[in-house]
Parts: sequence; C-alpha cells; structure tokens
Amino acid sequence: MDQSKHTIGIGSHVVLHFSLTLKDGTVAEDSFKDEPVEFVVGDGTMIEGLESVLYGLQVGDRKKLTLDPRDAFGDPVDENIHNMPRSEFSDDIELEPGLIIGFTTPSGDEVPGTILEVSNDDVKVDFNHPLSGHELVFEFEIIEVKPADTALH
Repeated sequence: MDQSKHTIGIGSHVVLHFSLTLKDGTVAEDSFKDEPVEFVVGDGTMIEGLESVLYGLQVGDRKKLTLDPRDAFGDPVDENIHNMPRSEFSDDIELEPGLIIGFTTPSGDEVPGTILEVSNDDVKVDFNHPLSGHELVFEFEIIEVKPADTALH
C-alpha cells in the first residue's frame, strides 16, 4: 500500500523534522539538522497542541505556523514557583538566575526547573516548562506516515 496516501490521525506512526523557535528567533529545538523525530500520535512524545496541527496531513506536507502559549506549553502558573533550601543543591553547581536544572520528582519523573533567585539560604526555582508563556513558531515537514498498529520503516 502506498504510505504517501495515509493521513495523520490518532495512533498514526509519524516521522517528521520540526523546529520550535521563539518569536525573537531563539531556536528551542530543531531536528532539521539532525535525525528526524519518530513517534505515535497520542503517545505523549509531542504535546497535544503540536500534534493537533498535524491531523489530516500527509507525507511531503511542510508548514510553518505560530502557536499561542495555550496551544503549546501553556501560561506560567505561580504555584509552580518554589523556594528550596540552598543545602539541597550540590556545591559543585554554580547557581545563577536563568540556569535550568533537571530535578527528579518523588515518582521518579525528571522535570526542568529554572533558577530565578539565589540567596545564602534559599533558591527560588520555577518549575513551569521553560517554554511556557511563549508564542512559538512551529515548522515541520512530514517524512513518513503509517496507520495505527503498523511499524515504521
């Protein structure tokens, strides 16, 4: 069957190149210079807002569009900003505002935290996604699409 005729929907196996760029031109992620990204629509690899613009597309489709924060990583939430004791951080790490560190949650998940402020006793950490609150330019090219329950390649 000609895989170029398949359209993207829930459960589709997709291979694509994509880039996410801030409105000021800062590149957040870019696979065009690397290996393409392979995922199953709905498996959590891509956020829902990015996946939703892929529905109905086929191999060869290429688009560039701007996503509002609510369609990407959402708006920052004040409850995601926490003060942590300085003693919980390794002395090997030079803490400064803007530094992004990976933290492990009690359930074992890794989440990024951005250092906002550092004092002798406390460190203020923002656990909102680093791209939350930003409009993003999402550019992508569909390389391969297979229907649900089939393997790529």
